[in-house]
Amino acid sequence: MHQRMLASVRLERPVGRALDVGCGAGVSTAALAPLAHRVVGLEPVPAMLVHRRSVAPSARFVISTAERLPFAAASFGLVAGAGSLNYTDLTSALAEVVRVLTPDGVFLVYDFSKNRSSPPGDALAAWFESFEQRFPSPPGWRPLAVQHLPLLAAGLRLLDYADVEIALPMTLGDYLRYVLGEVAVDSQGEVAVDSAIARGDDSVEQASDWCRRTLAEVFRGGDLTVVLRGYLATRAPAGGGRSAG
Repeated sequence: MHQRMLASVRLERPVGRALDVGCGAGVSTAALAPLAHRVVGLEPVPAMLVHRRSVAPSARFVISTAERLPFAAASFGLVAGAGSLNYTDLTSALAEVVRVLTPDGVFLVYDFSKNRSSPPGDALAAWFESFEQRFPSPPGWRPLAVQHLPLLAAGLRLLDYADVEIALPMTLGDYLRYVLGEVAVDSQGEVAVDSAIARGDDSVEQASDWCRRTLAEVFRGGDLTVVLRGYLATRAPAGGGRSAG
């Protein structure tokens, strides 16, 4: 999904270094590889990086927060935030992004909705409603009006904004891994299913069995094309010389 989202990004050439802020397990970090010679992922929750070497073997990773980036000024030609700004103090995080960006650098902000739509009929949407009732989203996430961020106050300007829609073919196994491991991650790195398990509402086996059993009917006819809707916003330092591309 991250690779598809970033496929529309056009740079004159790959940048020297790229930073992925709030990188999670490193999937979004790996997707930055075509855009930079060196990629660094930053994540505040160490447990999220357990599989980093297999997910993004060529990247380096740092444990820290968006509000305190442990890097020198003007050290990245590209900074990306994939659904991570929702968990930050925006004023501090944006100030840090501007500080570490080179004058001609680019700041990419993107996210996508939970994959709950697969027309026609959209049985997946109905299933997702029952999933959210059984596994409520954990706290920590806040909605983000990306087109109304305090850009100028932070020293940023908007170069481009695009709504994105991608159709992804997914098997039952693909979708099962997605909902068990990626949906609704909170500020502590927990997903909705993990939180239910931690509360004692379900065991790992019970949660997995429920999802597999109820999804079997949705995927009864075979693979589904799941519609992914999101956005991609491109920003640059207010005094920089880069234009939209």
